[in-house]
Amino acid sequence: MTTPAKSDGAALTKDAADGAPLLKVTGLKKHFPIKKGLFQRQVGAVHAVDGLDFEVRAGETLGVVGESGCGKSTMGRLITRLMEPTSGRIEFEGKDITHLGVAGMRPMRRDVQMIFQDPYSSLNPRHTIGTIVGAPFRLQGVEPEGGIKKEVQRLLSVVGLNPEHYNRYPHEFSGGQRQRIGIARALALKPKLVVADEPVSALDVSIQAQVVNLLDDLQQELGLTYVIIAHDLSVVRHVSDRIAVMYLGKIVELADRDALYKTPMHPYTKALMSAVPIPDPRRKNAKSERILLKGDVPSPISPPSGCRFHTRCWKATEICRRVEPPLKELRPGQRVACHHPENFADQAPHDTVLLSAMKDAAGRGAEDALAKSGETSAAVKAVTKEDGKGSVEKTGKGSVEKTGKGAGGKSVEKVGEKSGKEAGQKTVEKPGEKSGKESGKETGKKTGKEAAGPDAGDAPVAVDVERTGPARKADPSDEDQGSGMDRDSGSSQDSGSSQDSDDFDDD
Repeated sequence: MTTPAKSDGAALTKDAADGAPLLKVTGLKKHFPIKKGLFQRQVGAVHAVDGLDFEVRAGETLGVVGESGCGKSTMGRLITRLMEPTSGRIEFEGKDITHLGVAGMRPMRRDVQMIFQDPYSSLNPRHTIGTIVGAPFRLQGVEPEGGIKKEVQRLLSVVGLNPEHYNRYPHEFSGGQRQRIGIARALALKPKLVVADEPVSALDVSIQAQVVNLLDDLQQELGLTYVIIAHDLSVVRHVSDRIAVMYLGKIVELADRDALYKTPMHPYTKALMSAVPIPDPRRKNAKSERILLKGDVPSPISPPSGCRFHTRCWKATEICRRVEPPLKELRPGQRVACHHPENFADQAPHDTVLLSAMKDAAGRGAEDALAKSGETSAAVKAVTKEDGKGSVEKTGKGSVEKTGKGAGGKSVEKVGEKSGKEAGQKTVEKPGEKSGKESGKETGKKTGKEAAGPDAGDAPVAVDVERTGPARKADPSDEDQGSGMDRDSGSSQDSGSSQDSDDFDDD
């Protein structure tokens, strides 16, 4: 059974005149759990949205600005109930919709719609434009006057597209045209609240102006209420009545458009406003008042204690690090969460020691310590270098002598284990003037039976090491070892060490 579509334009205009709150958010939080291990135990959470309090009056436009990752898009998905909040309360027209199920939210979808950030991924490439824009009618069981096709063509003409595009596919349109299709789909059921998540961020400047003007015209014609999330402060100023500034999951300032741009109270808001370029050629050579924030945005997994901006604020004191400032109204229509606001009386006048001054003092102390440490390290390095040079000379000379002696002696001592050539290569691993291979080869030629001589059993053995070290006269006790080496050389011949035997025969 279908019901005729209803028009709420006149009713919304009346509500807008009354200024009644259409949407009220209290203590809204969304924490994404971090799980690890085989049993997926929760070890932490990402505090994407961590306690938001605001309300949106019927017929107005609330702009939401802030750095990337501050929770703007998550907030938009929460108030449209595309995500389940961790805690808090969401009221729409006085009704709590915080934990409504699918069946309970289905009738609410007529009144709450969303324009998504990416016009490329938010449209199904397999469906035609007529199917995409007409989907809300079929899902809600609404039969508009004249049929769905006629109403879809009317919506396409409202957003500036040709009604003949009804049978085309999304890939046949540009980025700006796709965003217009998304707007037409959001307006199909004449909602009361539209959440626009970065509606113009993916478009060029000329298309941005067209989409922004289209949103303004539709608001005046249909009496819509907008929550517009954006990065461009100029666009937000153009379309918004009030502006909320978010930082790390919290609203730090909420004020009327003119008051926020003329007299920002929160230091973070002031830093944001200083980044807005002023299109005035006369101020080309004027001194810039740009405020450059130091440091990075803290991680939402472990946000800092107290005021979350105190790690980058130039006015932060000890109370900012310990106590979280509440979002309270300091001027009519201007609410700020700051202990030391700009353009207003200090809320904590007793706390006058800046954290930046303490950091500078700590930095100077650290620099002095590093300088002394550097001097000590340089002195130690110089002494170590001199000692190292002497030890290298001493070690090099000793290694040559030791290697030469070892090459002649140890090659005779290794009885029945290695051939003459292998013993020479192993003992001369770190030569002073010749490589290990050459010294080993030289030593191998002079070992064994030839080195011992024909009368190895009766006379002492004299080994002549030509290049690796001075000659050494063997002990009489080495007689049996020499004969053993002779046997070892023979066994090496049988096992395939033909190179050694050839050297012996040639000599």
